[in-house]
Amino acid sequence: MTLGQKTLHQKARQPIYPKSDIQRFLVPDDKVDWAIDWPEYDPVDYTSSSVLAMPPWADSEIRCVNLGNPPKFHTLDGNIDRVSGFGNYQLIDGIPRNPAGRTGMAGRGVLGRWGPNHAADPVTTRWKRDSSGNVVNNNNKPVLEFVGIRRKDNGQWALPGGMVEAGDTATATLKKEFGEEALNSLEASEAEKKEIEKMLHQLFSSAGKQIYKGYVDDPRNTDNAWMETTVVNFHDDNGSSFSHFNLQAGDDAGDVAWLEANHELDLYANHSDFIDAVAKLHHAYY
Repeated sequence: MTLGQKTLHQKARQPIYPKSDIQRFLVPDDKVDWAIDWPEYDPVDYTSSSVLAMPPWADSEIRCVNLGNPPKFHTLDGNIDRVSGFGNYQLIDGIPRNPAGRTGMAGRGVLGRWGPNHAADPVTTRWKRDSSGNVVNNNNKPVLEFVGIRRKDNGQWALPGGMVEAGDTATATLKKEFGEEALNSLEASEAEKKEIEKMLHQLFSSAGKQIYKGYVDDPRNTDNAWMETTVVNFHDDNGSSFSHFNLQAGDDAGDVAWLEANHELDLYANHSDFIDAVAKLHHAYY
């Protein structure tokens, strides 16, 4: 199943950039497309100091440094994946340009990589059941529950995903991030870690169902750096796989819970679209 790309990104144009007081150059709907001539466009240029410090997950500031070995875009650059779901993205003076359109901000913001920054998001689902163990229905459709985390930075509920580190795979990231964010594996004792690893192996031993792979309408996006993700659904149909899970929020999460999948949820970025797609996959209420 694939998820259709929306015509316009919205959250990638929100006025105030995350984790800052930097205000974007406001981009109206009719000026998002790069094909629209807009000589007055003057995006704010911002890259956070944490990115400019060049941690292992960040690129160099290639616009003002004459690099002897510049990034190789559109391909696997060493162990860094610079391939986009859009295909080949435009390079303007050697700098990637966001294929989804203008965002009102140049630079990388808080994102480490020029061009696509890859993430992986697991949608872990089960049927909502009543006290007798029967599946709950709404409008004659079964109701899904999924594991969500409450982000500390903005208080929104989100999927327990994370960035795909250089040399890692989306599959490994799905497993690792679920363990760290939803089961707090980093703070577990050695005995607890072994038990968590056993449960994670059981949960992620199946291939899962890929729901989406591509661009994310993320508030961290800029004109030169953007989020893309792989979304995979792991569904427990009879309730046995997740029965022993003790959800516990990790360091990056303020809370973790089984949430009812419905259209009233206000989730981070376009995670609501992913839940909608999963509900349709299982012919569930949404």
